[in-house]
Parts: sequence; structure tokens; C-alpha cells
Amino acid sequence: MSYVALYRKFRPPVFEDVKGQDHIVTTLKNQIKSDRVGHAYLFCGTRGTGKTSVAKILARAVNCENPIDGSPCGKCEMCREIAAGNSMNVIEIDAASNNGVDNVREIIEEVSYSPTKGKKKVYIIDEVHMLSTGAFNALLKTLEEPPSYVMFILATTEVQKLPITILSRCQRYDFHRITIDTIEARLREVVDAEGIKVEEKALRYVAKTADGSMRDSLSLLDQCIAFNYGEELTYDKVLGVLGAVDTEVFSRLFSALYHQDVDGALTLLAEIVIQGRELSQFVNDFVWYLRNLMLVQASDQMEDVIDISSDNLVSLKEQAKEADPDTILRFIRVFSELSSQIRYAAQKRILIEITLIKMCKPQMENAEDAFEDRLRILEQHDEENGKLLKGIQNGQVAVAAVGSANMKASPVREKKVLDRAVPEDIKRVVSEWPKLLMRMENPMKTYMQKARLSLGNDDTLQIVLDNRQLVEKYSKGDSNDELQQFLDDAIGKHIEFETKFIEPQQVFEENYVNLQAINFDIVTEDEKENE
Repeated sequence: MSYVALYRKFRPPVFEDVKGQDHIVTTLKNQIKSDRVGHAYLFCGTRGTGKTSVAKILARAVNCENPIDGSPCGKCEMCREIAAGNSMNVIEIDAASNNGVDNVREIIEEVSYSPTKGKKKVYIIDEVHMLSTGAFNALLKTLEEPPSYVMFILATTEVQKLPITILSRCQRYDFHRITIDTIEARLREVVDAEGIKVEEKALRYVAKTADGSMRDSLSLLDQCIAFNYGEELTYDKVLGVLGAVDTEVFSRLFSALYHQDVDGALTLLAEIVIQGRELSQFVNDFVWYLRNLMLVQASDQMEDVIDISSDNLVSLKEQAKEADPDTILRFIRVFSELSSQIRYAAQKRILIEITLIKMCKPQMENAEDAFEDRLRILEQHDEENGKLLKGIQNGQVAVAAVGSANMKASPVREKKVLDRAVPEDIKRVVSEWPKLLMRMENPMKTYMQKARLSLGNDDTLQIVLDNRQLVEKYSKGDSNDELQQFLDDAIGKHIEFETKFIEPQQVFEENYVNLQAINFDIVTEDEKENE
């Protein structure tokens, strides 16, 4: 006897065996029990979610002589004939290869003949969105008012391609992606029935890789069992068959990229290539890892959503604590773009290598989030240098004097006196104000978000705020010194500034010059005299 694929062998024969579509199953069973069956159904949803299986069960149920709780009995003559594919009452049509007007006209001609036995003549049209415009138009009248003994079941993965005239004539049912838990439970039933030993972690990974498709999960499981026939199917063996990578590798890769370790990232990729892993799958799985990292960072109540083991969850939370949210979002954006580019690329490894280098060197990108990543790196270096300088000033860090055998503390240099900013320097601060805001630390960054910039007497920068307390806060004391230090460091010049208050109801442009809204030229008194 020839081998039958698992997804065909374990196709659900009754409604109760359909997994993950309870909202549809319950409705259809109630219709059959109450004898309120419709004449046209539209089943929508992604691949492998049970559309064709439910259509076949429904076709048997409406023809069954003794339905049990809305499901076909499976024992009567009609149930056996339909299940064996010998019944003239159920006609399956693939619209991908029978999509012309003539094909639909054949259906219309056949509709006029009532079934010789059984109650209903059922037409199951798969991938119905593939029908031509002429074919849809030819089907309209029959679909709207078919004979009482005819039922149409249309199935599609791309419902948006169907004409509204078709949609309005059908009862529409949307098939959901099946959850990982549901798929895993079904896979466990299958392997137990087949007498195959499979590690729980391995089943979980197959269920996740199927991406909500029960048929895909059974096909992947079939592939893994065939490769390791007669042996226990372990997690590592599943990874080997599917060309996948363990989660620990993604943790190492993220750490290398986050700390700009180009050598480490490229070396890890080389190991992946040598192991023969599928590079497209590798990129997709890394995007999934980054997504989990983002969710863990966003909330502590994400255990059910991210769906990973408890050990990996602990490691993920530790990495999330140290990671910058904007950097994670940038990584997701770049690797998602890479995922679409790499699908049909001939040189996948080169594309990935270029991306890894860009990740480690954000100055190679012009995107806004890349600029923010450059600021993050600069801030890290500034923080490290600041700790070192503080240690030197406190005498905690010794500095070796050149040419001397004795270790002596280096004298602390006096603070350099900066030149006063000229009008061009003020203009530069104004033009770069959004970037400077991103470099500020909180709470100053938050307070300065709504600040407006203007020009006062003697080339003084006016920082206008609509909060009187903030104006007073930054007009004197430590907060004033902190802002002064930041502005001076930003351009390497001493900027005279003053904070000004404006009433919320006042119009800024009527009281100040809006430097941020115009391309201004500052003219000094000396320039006026020379004119």
C-alpha cells in the first residue's frame, strides 16, 4: 500500500475534529441541526487553516442520512461514497486551472440536473479568486438563485480579489490562523497515533514554524520524521532538517550588533553557513527574536504572547533590560527589509553580511533611526569617558607619567575657556535643534520639547517656554549650568542664552522672531556699519 502524507491521512472527517475554528464549526452545525443551510458559502483565510476540510465535511453533512449533532455519521451510503470520492453529488473544481467562461457555463448546465440520490449537489470551487471577470459574471445569476438542491462553497486565500457582487451573494466565514498551542496538541495526537517518539520542544518548534497553518505543520512534521526514520525526533534534529537556528545564536548575534562587534557578527554568520542552515529562515527567525525582545521590554505580562521556554524567557528579559528600544525597532526595520530582498536573491550571504556591517556602523545609513543609533553609541562613549575622567579627578585612577618609573596622579587640567558664539553659531544651534533634543538627557529633554527659539540683543539665544516654572528653573542654579554646559559642548563655543516666558494664548510670532521657521541671516552691527 502506498504511503499517504500525514496531512491527508489525518484530515478531519467530522466537525468535532476541526481545530482552531470553533466559531465556524458551531455555526455550521447549528444550521444543519435546524435545517437552515444556505445556498452559497464563502470560506476565506490563509493556507492550511481548514477551508477545504470544512467544505468537504459540510458537503457530507448536508447529504448524510443520519447526521449526528450536525456532523456526518460516516456510516451511511452517501457518507461513504463522498469520503471515497465516488459521489456525483460533490464536485470539486480548481479555479486556478478552470477559470474561463466556458468552465463556468459547464457548471451552469449541470446545475439544472437534480441529484439521482442524496439531498444536495455541492460545488466546491477552490481558489475562486482566480476566476476571470467573464467567469464571475457568468456565475452571478446562478450563485444568487440556484435550484433548491444546489449548494456552492467558494474557498479563497485572497478575498480582496473577489468582486463585491460575489461577496454579497454568499455567507462569509473567515478562518483564523491556528494558535501554536492548538497545532502542538494536534501534532501530539498524530505522533501518538503513529507510534513515533517526538520531543515536546521539537513539536513546539514545528508548530511555531507552521505560522498558523495546520497543513504546513503536518507537512513539516512528515519531513522531519522521514529524515530521522526509526529514531526519536529531538529538537536539534528538527533544527537540522528545517535549516533553523537555536535561540541562543540569536542572542549572541544581537549582542554583537548592539555593541558594534563586526568581527563577532560575521564570524557567527560564517558558522551558520558552514552548518548548512537556510539563510532566509535564519533572517526570518531573527526578526521573530527581535519582536520577542521588543514585547518583553514593553511589558512584563508577555509570556503567553511570545511563546518561548522559561529558560529562554529569562535570558530574553536580561537582554531586554540593557537594550535601547529605538535600536531594537531599527534592527526590526532593517532585517524585515532584508527578509523581502533575500527571498529571490542569488547571493544571500553577501546581502546578510552587508546588513550586519551596516548594523554595526550606523553612520553608513541615512535613515533617522540610524542617526539615533549613532547618538546612542556616542552617548555610551561619552559616559565611559566621563567615568574615566571622574576617576582621574578623584584620584581613583592613576596615570603613568612618560619617562618616569613612579606612578603619579596627573594634574587636573583647568577648564578650557571657550570663545563666545557668533551669529553663525546661533544659526547652527537653531538648525540642529531637533538633533540636539535627541542628545539631551531626561528630564531636560522632556522640558525642552516644546521650547521655541528666538534671538535677543547682543547675539543672545532666547529659549521661549510656556511654563513659568521651567523658565525660572533654567534661568539660574544647577539646571542653568547643565543647559549651558550642554549647549557649549554641542558647538564648542560659549552660547549666551536666556529663558523667556510666553503666555499660552499669546502668538509666538507676534512677540519673537521664529528662527526655526525661517532661513534667516543674522546681521551684526559691524556689518551694518560697513553697508
